[in-house]
Amino acid sequence: MKLRLLPSSFDENGVYSAGQHLTSFLIDDRVALDAGSLAMAASEADRRSVRDIILTHAHLDHIAGLPLFIDDLFASLTEPIRIHATADVIEVLERDVFNWSVYPRFSELQNDNGPVMEYRPFELGARFNIGGLTFSSIPVDHKVPSSGFVIDDGSSAIAFSGDTSSSSAFWAKVNERDDLKAVLIECAFPDRMSELAEASHHFTPETLKVDLGLLKLDVEVCIINIKPMYRSEVIDELRATLDRDVTIIEPVRQYHF
Repeated sequence: MKLRLLPSSFDENGVYSAGQHLTSFLIDDRVALDAGSLAMAASEADRRSVRDIILTHAHLDHIAGLPLFIDDLFASLTEPIRIHATADVIEVLERDVFNWSVYPRFSELQNDNGPVMEYRPFELGARFNIGGLTFSSIPVDHKVPSSGFVIDDGSSAIAFSGDTSSSSAFWAKVNERDDLKAVLIECAFPDRMSELAEASHHFTPETLKVDLGLLKLDVEVCIINIKPMYRSEVIDELRATLDRDVTIIEPVRQYHF
């Protein structure tokens, strides 16, 4: 299984940086997991291949690029963009984004080839297939309805938390898998911002250390979704706090699991 984080921040020379304001991952170069930077950072090859987008939740940093991605492709689509999301997330999209005031309601529009967007709702805890990939949804704790996933390509699997705080349900499902290669888990804030992290349902290095105690498998632990303003501080604290090595996921690089 291949995984790639799309970039969302750029330095003064226009070169992408490691900071992650927006979140969008590509799996096997054809399925998008969240769409924060999808329109801004997808290559032409990505635009031709990605027709399925899975949303963990409806916060702006995870959906910002979705309307623009569909808009860019509107006239050329020969099949609709399929949005896989829970009913709660779809409700937010239709009410607050695709509402004709903020952006056109693409679910009601067609090009010369037919519909350009359709919703594929799933329930928290459900399993669904996209091509050769199986996604098992896991409810996580992020203040708004949110889903993590176990993603299985038939030979290996990874777990993906999305945005979350402590979640025993997530670790219980993760620990059931004997084919798991890696866990991708968020750590948004440094420890000095623990009150904000608690209020917004995110991890800090100290709280992540406690939750990683629930992981019973010997697998690679990868850190995602670090707030860009605190990236160096969070990474330094993770190195000092955790009793295990972790991989910091960086944009553009292709990861193989």
